[in-house]
Amino acid sequence: MTSSTQKPTPTKEDILSALSRVTDKDLGKDVVSAGIIQGVVLREGHVGFSIEVDPAKGAEKEPLRKACEEAVRAIPGILSVTAVLTAHSDTPSAPQQGAHAGHSHGRPGGAQGEQQAGRLEIPGVKAIIAVASGKGGVGKSTVAVNLALALSHLGRKVGLLDADIYGPSIPRMMGLKGKPESNGKKIQPKENYGIKTMSIGYMVEEDTPMIWRGPMVQSALMQMMSDVNWGELDVLVIDMPPGTGDAQLTIAQRIPLTGSVIVSTPQEIALIDARKGVAMFEKTHVPVFGIVENMAYFVSPDSGERSYIFGQGGARKMAETLGCDFLGEIPLHMTIRETSDGGAPVTATAPESEEARPFIDIAQKVAGHIDQALGGGARQAPRISIET
Repeated sequence: MTSSTQKPTPTKEDILSALSRVTDKDLGKDVVSAGIIQGVVLREGHVGFSIEVDPAKGAEKEPLRKACEEAVRAIPGILSVTAVLTAHSDTPSAPQQGAHAGHSHGRPGGAQGEQQAGRLEIPGVKAIIAVASGKGGVGKSTVAVNLALALSHLGRKVGLLDADIYGPSIPRMMGLKGKPESNGKKIQPKENYGIKTMSIGYMVEEDTPMIWRGPMVQSALMQMMSDVNWGELDVLVIDMPPGTGDAQLTIAQRIPLTGSVIVSTPQEIALIDARKGVAMFEKTHVPVFGIVENMAYFVSPDSGERSYIFGQGGARKMAETLGCDFLGEIPLHMTIRETSDGGAPVTATAPESEEARPFIDIAQKVAGHIDQALGGGARQAPRISIET
């Protein structure tokens, strides 16, 4: 006689039933009947949903978010649960006068009186730069991590935000694991090599798929910026998701970016997508500091001969055509790949090495662009600390 046990298959009704047992004390009713549960997604045992809350009480609602996750996690057959707080308001928030107010950042007419409703300011952060690419697979995250470390090597106080919700790689590259701590109001960024970092990868297991829809992704991005205790930073580097979709536009439109860096490889197909990235930032009035050509060439370990596997000089030519700076080229080097995958990036562990040199050179050019962008605003001047 044989018997087989079949794993239970949870349904959305099971999820809503579990959530109906969680009460929002402020509203005096359960979260389901209160209508604050949105976007429930269930796929192969993995659950995601958002909880709409008053933006003024976002930090206070963290226990409610955890209670909702725990209630759903208790359902047989559920493998993972990810809930995010969505700061919902019926009226647009007033423009904020934060660290970036008073600077045009290349926007026509300047920023004074131009700040959009709902635009997010991050107190204490002097400059924010986006490291972006038109497509995946060009080594954007490797460049973002090593650029952040190189800026730190130059004496800047640096933060690093992993905005790639579907493919977070900063935890592995920075050699960090585990969930970040919270004081009940703000999440404390995880730190290594003197860099403060935040990533959705700290909240979920590395092999857990993210099954969120656009609004949940946008909410998570805003939370990782506004609900994190970044402290005083000279620059926050954002490792953008690849492409030019909703998440990228959310960041470009809602975050006061000081500028952007585009990463491409020499192949024409990659350059075509990189041009789209440049166009996106231009349309959202974000200055493009320049273009980085990654995997520019391979150096033979035996002869030292350079081989231009993916073509030669494509990104440099594109920068000239588009009228933006060519920030530098990074070779296809085994050490760069191995150290990044191993959580010990070469720019952190061997900043004086030949492999780290291109990142240091690029960081010096980026730092110059940041100083130039911030130097024109009289209202910001007292907050700037330029280290020489």
